[in-house]
Amino acid sequence: MDIQVKNGSALNVSEQVFGREYNEALVHQAVVAYLAGGRAGTKRQLSRAEVSGGNTKPWRQKGTGRARAGTTRGPIWRTGGVTFAARPRDFSQKMNRKAYRAAMRSIFSELLRQDRLVVVESLTVDAPKTKQVIKALNDLGVEKGKRLIVTEAMDEALLLGSRNVIELGYRTAGTLDPVSLVDADKVVITQGALKMVEEWLS
Repeated sequence: MDIQVKNGSALNVSEQVFGREYNEALVHQAVVAYLAGGRAGTKRQLSRAEVSGGNTKPWRQKGTGRARAGTTRGPIWRTGGVTFAARPRDFSQKMNRKAYRAAMRSIFSELLRQDRLVVVESLTVDAPKTKQVIKALNDLGVEKGKRLIVTEAMDEALLLGSRNVIELGYRTAGTLDPVSLVDADKVVITQGALKMVEEWLS
């Protein structure tokens, strides 16, 4: 199948990669697994067995008129321990490599179908300036919405020029993730990066 390159000729790509049906369940699994893998999982709280103090009975059992109490470190007390104290844990989810690649193929196919994939021969700026990056995108007709730039290799000028805009992301072909692709309204990808993606997902 052919993809039209912006201001250039058509590019022939594999239909096995860019002509797949959209598998929503698989894409959802990939997105959830990616987001779960990014969680730190370092939350830690103290249980009633770990907080300091509470070794003595605060007042005698009978005669005070108060409710009986054996410790000041129970969950109902101020500065007491937490009932089900959180512990550090690993939130990462296993996803098979074949399934992950199938999800990425599905995402790219849907981007192409919805006309959200903009292929360019190359994308460079003279200096790491936000104004230049925005102008380059405007010249391509990608002016509004969440935009993602994808190149075959790291371009420091593009990286520095795009990081000050909230709705503008930058990735290389080797660091693509499902969340960035699904979230973007337009994905501007260079011809070289597209070929790298095709090789990876073939």
